[in-house]
Amino acid sequence: MRPDPHSTPEPTETPTAPARPAQVGVIVIGYNDAAHVGDAVRSALAQGPAVAEVVAVDDCSTDGSADLLDRLAAEEPRLRVVRRAVNSGGCGSPRNDGIEAVTAPYVMFLDSDDVLPAGAVDALLAAATGARAEVTGGLCVRRELPSGRETPWQEPLYTAHTVLARPTERPRLVHDTLCVNKLYRTDFLREHGIRFPDGRFLYEDIVFTSRVLAADPRMALVPDRVYVWHVRRSAERLSLSLDRERIENWQARTEACALAYETLLNAGQKELARAARAKFLDHEVRMYARELGLRDADYQRAWWKHTKEYLARYDAADWELDPGAPGHVLARVVLEAPEPRDLPRLRELAARPARLLPPYARDGDGLPVWSADLPQVSLTPLLTRPTATLPITVDAELDARARGARVRLRLHELYGRVAEAGPGGLDVEWVARENRENRGDIEHTRGRTTVPLTPSGTGAAANADADAGSWTAEVPVDLAVLGAGTWDLRLTLHFADGARREITAHATTGAGRLRRRAVPSLRHGVLLVQPYATHSGALAVRLASGAGGAARVARRRLKRLLRR
Repeated sequence: MRPDPHSTPEPTETPTAPARPAQVGVIVIGYNDAAHVGDAVRSALAQGPAVAEVVAVDDCSTDGSADLLDRLAAEEPRLRVVRRAVNSGGCGSPRNDGIEAVTAPYVMFLDSDDVLPAGAVDALLAAATGARAEVTGGLCVRRELPSGRETPWQEPLYTAHTVLARPTERPRLVHDTLCVNKLYRTDFLREHGIRFPDGRFLYEDIVFTSRVLAADPRMALVPDRVYVWHVRRSAERLSLSLDRERIENWQARTEACALAYETLLNAGQKELARAARAKFLDHEVRMYARELGLRDADYQRAWWKHTKEYLARYDAADWELDPGAPGHVLARVVLEAPEPRDLPRLRELAARPARLLPPYARDGDGLPVWSADLPQVSLTPLLTRPTATLPITVDAELDARARGARVRLRLHELYGRVAEAGPGGLDVEWVARENRENRGDIEHTRGRTTVPLTPSGTGAAANADADAGSWTAEVPVDLAVLGAGTWDLRLTLHFADGARREITAHATTGAGRLRRRAVPSLRHGVLLVQPYATHSGALAVRLASGAGGAARVARRRLKRLLRR
């Protein structure tokens, strides 16, 4: 008899519990990925005796992947290979084949170009059995290759061992649309007929996850790393989720999100359905808006039109959820403007953390609005939004020409809210983009300092209702101490009312402001300095040290020019 999924939670076992009986089947899917699928399978087998079987589903590869898997299976009795006769064009059908083939009481999924970290299965299985959970999730990290830089995925969900009688206890679960960082009871999936969309369906995870949540499972969450998602942006064939340059990708994404919403709503999960629509504004709209300026005019018009049509489905209750949130404001601009507009400003608002650039316009009644020619997009929720969540903007300019480099910073007023909170010190630090020491999630920072802000402009310090005020600071930068690599500028703004706001700096553009320069250095001989704006508009700097480093940069630039 199946246990009551809504009974009183029992304490979970710790991940350090003794090894458990073989209860988990790992489904590995792959297509033409002979270079990586072996590592994926071995990472699953290396989980130890808790893994009863690894089912590798080859989606009609032509690069020898299936033969490689057959050779591995000949040496490992726990590995079974399922060969599809026809390529499915997606990830859903191979995973569905795996669900049908697996015999273990628990199942999890693994893509051919990713790996399971040591102890992942034990951590998930201990929590699942201890809590009698039908679904157990853990922390996934996105690892950028070849740099090795890691970013946790939806980390706030996985900070402690937690048992949920039902998903509505944690509506933020709709943000974690991955299927691969979770362990499922096999009979739970089969009893509810939960499967992935078949065929070439992009973002099948979004639909699958909604079907899981719609079935109202008892869930356990663990803070352990259970999945390493490899991100290879320089690969010849990008993963489906990274190939966002075609409008068809955005159309597929909105289709998946629409299906997820309908699935939750039809199952009576109205709270989760609302949360899914809010997630679309905060995640999907912001992510694609950051990249919109990189696309051509045809793409921009098609994106704008399609997004407007999709957002027209939202009702009044959807718009009442957190109306001052960046994604909400972005969506209102798209709805109200007939054609693409204000793309640089939208890019900054879509950044994380969000930045709202001037102009800070008001309507005829003196209330904040997006702009003078788009007054129907109200910004009045900013007047009551917590200081720590305001889309505050700090402009930054790196000057490497002076005798001693320095960064000039300017904090903008925001409808009187900044002056009201009382801006005080500004923590400034440079964070290494690449993890050169390959030490996992440890950040490397340099040049950490705190500087005061000086009021400038009309009414900046005295008038809390002023829109035109600003505060400034200058920070020296020892480029030699930073050394070679790519560095992001990160700021923390402290207010007199005790609030603090972590922000990135808006890279100011203009004649010569982002120009590459060669700077003499006692330590390195010469430093090649390239300030630049990231795709979300934040200031970063690339440094190449010595004549050799400068020559490498020049060669890369020459290659790019020759490819044009």
